[in-house]
Amino acid sequence: MKRMIYAAGAAALLTLSGAALAQELPKTQLKIVGGLSNLTAYNDFEKPFWTKTIPERSNGQVTAEIKGFNEMGLKGPEILRLMSQGVIPFGTATLSYFASDNPINEAIDLAGLAPDVKTARDVTAAFEPVYAKFYGEGSKVKLLGISTYPAQVLFCNAEVNGLADLKGKKVRTSSRTQAEFVEAFGGSSVTMAFGEVVPALQNKVVDCAITGSLSGYSAKWYEVSTHLYALPINWNQQIHAVNQATWDKLDPKVQEFIQTNVKTLMDDIWKAADEQTKQGYDCNTGAESCTLPVKGKMKLVQPSDADRALLKKALQESILPKWAARCSADCVKSFNDTIGKTLNVTVSK
Repeated sequence: MKRMIYAAGAAALLTLSGAALAQELPKTQLKIVGGLSNLTAYNDFEKPFWTKTIPERSNGQVTAEIKGFNEMGLKGPEILRLMSQGVIPFGTATLSYFASDNPINEAIDLAGLAPDVKTARDVTAAFEPVYAKFYGEGSKVKLLGISTYPAQVLFCNAEVNGLADLKGKKVRTSSRTQAEFVEAFGGSSVTMAFGEVVPALQNKVVDCAITGSLSGYSAKWYEVSTHLYALPINWNQQIHAVNQATWDKLDPKVQEFIQTNVKTLMDDIWKAADEQTKQGYDCNTGAESCTLPVKGKMKLVQPSDADRALLKKALQESILPKWAARCSADCVKSFNDTIGKTLNVTVSK
């Protein structure tokens, strides 16, 4: 009984100390440009985090407004530049948008690098300090965290039962590394906006398209696709960051409060990415385990061990060397010192 009373007292004290900390926070209003507003990462996690969780945990002392970048008429690739200039104070952006600015932005998400969510997160964590330094020095942007979308997989309106079937196929890709993956197996890469994919698949402008398994479901790709190939190609990680000058103006207690809570947001999104990858498989193919109201009728194609080996071979012989050729010597060294040690791979410049 004494132990129970002690435990209850300790819990109450912890709650009171948390409340006291929140009371100490100065009134602060934040503005955030979030990710794509039609996707679950934004609607289920990012938006409620800033508009509900942060105000609640700060007892109303810290409040925030957030809009998806697409709602503001932005396309994505300009977000880091606008954060650097202070036009956007807090922002979320997909790393692949900046691949053409500097290939270092591809480092954690090269096709074939992370065939499961645990590996993807290990790779991301290993390289995060490199990005923190890179953005801080070059863009005057403070990195708060890195999250991910569900696994990027192939939706095809054609018979695709393995990687060999990509030969001769036209595939919509959204990054250079995805394009190099497709080309490594004899397909041709097609670049187009996400919103143009449904008519393109329907009219056979493309045979396949790559996106997150649940993103494809949300966009109703199951209506214009027949085969879903359940092999994670890459993950499409997002950075969550803030203009350094904006950050420096915040009270140190607010800074600590945001950083602590953003870590929880990152954990929640990573956990959900794994669950949503599976949910995407289930709901696009009409599995009984799908909990969403509409069920697709696609064929779920499970990758063979041989195909997993083929993907790894393509990574080592084609994708990694091509990436290293366009990245700086320092960039390649950073890869080898972090991701390379994590995965026991080495790439040469």
